[in-house]
Amino acid sequence: MSDGSATRLGLAGGVATLLGIGMARFAYTPLIPALVEAGWFSAHAAAYLGAINLLGYLVGAAIAHRATLVFGVRAVLAAALAVTVASLLACALDWGVYWYGFWRLACGVSGAVLVVVGAPAALSRVAPGERARTGALVFTGIGLGVAASGTLVPWLADFGVAAAWLALAVVSAVLALWSWTAAWRDLAALPEPAADERAAAALPLTAILLVIAAYGLDAVGFVPHTLFWVDYIARELGQGLAAGSGYWVVLGLGAMCGPVAAGWLAARLGFRPALTLALAIKAFAVALPLISTSMAALGLSSFLVGLLIPGTVTLTSGSIAALTPAARQQQFWGWATLGFALAQAVGAYGMSWGYERLGGYLPLFGLACVALVLATLSAAAAAIRSTP
Repeated sequence: MSDGSATRLGLAGGVATLLGIGMARFAYTPLIPALVEAGWFSAHAAAYLGAINLLGYLVGAAIAHRATLVFGVRAVLAAALAVTVASLLACALDWGVYWYGFWRLACGVSGAVLVVVGAPAALSRVAPGERARTGALVFTGIGLGVAASGTLVPWLADFGVAAAWLALAVVSAVLALWSWTAAWRDLAALPEPAADERAAAALPLTAILLVIAAYGLDAVGFVPHTLFWVDYIARELGQGLAAGSGYWVVLGLGAMCGPVAAGWLAARLGFRPALTLALAIKAFAVALPLISTSMAALGLSSFLVGLLIPGTVTLTSGSIAALTPAARQQQFWGWATLGFALAQAVGAYGMSWGYERLGGYLPLFGLACVALVLATLSAAAAAIRSTP
């Protein structure tokens, strides 16, 4: 494959993660204060609408692989791109909580499908020597989406909530159309796996399950930052939407650096030791608001959590790949993705319920920190258990 083809696939995969996570999920977070202030929803309803998107992500993660077996990769990607753009457009209409709930759910499903199908579709079709560079392009889409939503949304919100959603829909439609024509429309089929790839050696199942458990706990650990962070700063700390969105941009800038930082760390420590260290740093970053709400503390917390959102995805994927033969990697990555989505949905619903009962976000950061400490211990146990 030529460098140009690998680059196009990497950029198309980056569009999949940008739309699937950056737009379908994270664009909603900086809009929560604007939705509340405009009177579209109460604060509690807005929080639950964020959580229902994560339920959709769980459903999408569960059905994505089976959908490709029935309909094919190209058809599934086309449908997911179309639903994502349609959902952003639909959210420009103030037609009530049930309308919003349906489209936030649909957006969660399509976003998960874009991530679960789009990223492997790009990476599996490039030569092994090109996968590191292609993977960096794919996962940088997460940070670009966060940074773009945090930069555009506050400015557009001044023109109204509807204007913000319409702009996001237009940008997403252009990107979706480009990725389809540049890569997905003519996506080549993968060769059938060799028969001898099914053979084999005993798997270090305990280590694999410990990595998957760490990934699930990580999903709980960053819920407050990815769902409530802007609203926490804007309303609970009283700093306003512009300040909250500014910290969201810092989180997005960190996310843009995450894949590169993760690759650098893995090259020096190995995937599972690097995952352990990354989770420990993330626990510290999530705990920072409990210690201080100074500009420096909030900025460092934003950047580190942003850095480690795609960073832990990259390191978890690499850890599972190092522990499993090629024929089983998709199966175990599917388990990890589904476990992550389930833990994320449960965490989001639980924390939304907790916010309603407690009347504040700060205790949720403490809970998230505990989850990340447990994730660190699980990853450390996996690193000690087996080191192939």
